[in-house]
Amino acid sequence: MDIAETIDQARQTTAAARRAGRTVGLVPTMGALHEGHLSLIRRCRSECDLTAVSLFVNPTQFAPGEDFDRYPRSFAADRDACAALGVDLLFAPSAGQMYPGDLLTWVHVNRITDHLCGATRPGFFDGVCTVVAKLFHIIQPDRAYFGEKDAQQLAVVTRMVADLDFPVEIRACPIVRDADGLALSSRNRYLDLAQRRSAVCLSRALEQARRLVAAGQTEATALIETIRTAIAREPQARIDYISIVEKEFFQPVTVIEAPCLIALAVYFGTARLIDNITVDPSNQRP
Repeated sequence: MDIAETIDQARQTTAAARRAGRTVGLVPTMGALHEGHLSLIRRCRSECDLTAVSLFVNPTQFAPGEDFDRYPRSFAADRDACAALGVDLLFAPSAGQMYPGDLLTWVHVNRITDHLCGATRPGFFDGVCTVVAKLFHIIQPDRAYFGEKDAQQLAVVTRMVADLDFPVEIRACPIVRDADGLALSSRNRYLDLAQRRSAVCLSRALEQARRLVAAGQTEATALIETIRTAIAREPQARIDYISIVEKEFFQPVTVIEAPCLIALAVYFGTARLIDNITVDPSNQRP
């Protein structure tokens, strides 16, 4: 496995692969890899000749007071996990390498970022889009792999690629969950035992909402209140948002008449966890 710490090193590796007619896949990460990340890597390896993984805790997507300084960093373990899966290129730049001076150019996607994490974390998606655009220019992948747990991020990046004509196929990969249903996240490492037990309420509340939609409940307000009540039973939980949005522009709906996303963000201590589920009243079963 090649490990590149500079943009030039990464470009040389992927350029050589393209000259040889090999397809290049990219899995962008901030490290602290878990089974969700590893599932993206496995899919990338199954579909591409060269698998590149970026490992970069991106400062531009953290607001002041957020957890940038304490975000989990485990380079040695991440490196070993990538090597064990047969990753060809690990791109692990420093912040100085990615942002050598004042950043005057940003990538912003309108409308899709109005709600959910875009509303409660201002500037977050500008940081995401800008760093992903930079990674696409550096690696020049044929395909890039993103998890559906970050559904809004996936939609924003997909729109950016379409609007700016990036020659990249975006591959969406399913949410990976623990046996009890909790969606895997690097921030799960922040949870103590009591918070970890409480956090299972997220997937259970979403599943309860799915069953209600399957049974014919399509009023968004009623569904949101059901989810809110279920989560509020957990004293460890502090709700950031619960919302039901359509899946193209991520705008809130009042009645579910087509496939929609039920999305939430909830704090357990200092850990902000997100989760979501897609519901479709036309094909749900109780």
